[in-house]
Amino acid sequence: MPILLNIDTATENASVCITKEDIVLGIAENADQKNHAAFLQPAIQKLLGDTGVTFAEIDAVAVTAGPGSYTGLRVGMASAKGLCYALNKPLITVNTLEVMALAAIQQDQLMANTSNITTYYCPMIDARRMEVFTAMYSSLLEEILSPAAMILDEKSFTTEAEKQRIVFSGNGSEKLAGLIKAAGFVFSKVSHNATHLSALAAQHFQKNQFASLAYAEPVYLKEFFNTSKPSK
Repeated sequence: MPILLNIDTATENASVCITKEDIVLGIAENADQKNHAAFLQPAIQKLLGDTGVTFAEIDAVAVTAGPGSYTGLRVGMASAKGLCYALNKPLITVNTLEVMALAAIQQDQLMANTSNITTYYCPMIDARRMEVFTAMYSSLLEEILSPAAMILDEKSFTTEAEKQRIVFSGNGSEKLAGLIKAAGFVFSKVSHNATHLSALAAQHFQKNQFASLAYAEPVYLKEFFNTSKPSK
């Protein structure tokens, strides 16, 4: 049973957890985006102490690779790669939007009877002004629309909503909610964390789908993106 260290600093809420198979041994979270870098290493050390897991027992390190905050992605990727290099452990990278979609799928299936309804899941990360980072997935996490930067307007996703129900999530979805009120649109307040990353990372581990320590890079989708509010 693999023991995974899972790191997510891609968005406004950072978290790190240690899992063994599908059991969460411990989790730490931080809601102060400006403090993600200072939060991460002490949180990992505390989790190791609390769970009794040693660095030597960790089988792989997983990280949300992006899109997301430029600084947050750099913090997470650098930490994950550094640990993997020092410990000689494999690196697992997972797209942030896929992690967010899984969180929405799990909540939606618990809260609603959707067994007979075709539903797509569309996570969105705020990318300033009316732009978001987004993608679309089926209830089985099959990719419907590839991750991309998109400028929202009054017609966004209205054609897709005519054919199926769409669940939007993430801080970027608030922009769409302010533009359109469509029957097929559902806006979820669900938040993802490192436990959702761990579920996908475990699948990667079982399939030996590891990233290259030398060439793995954050998935920015744009040259620069920072979710922190500008100073006044």
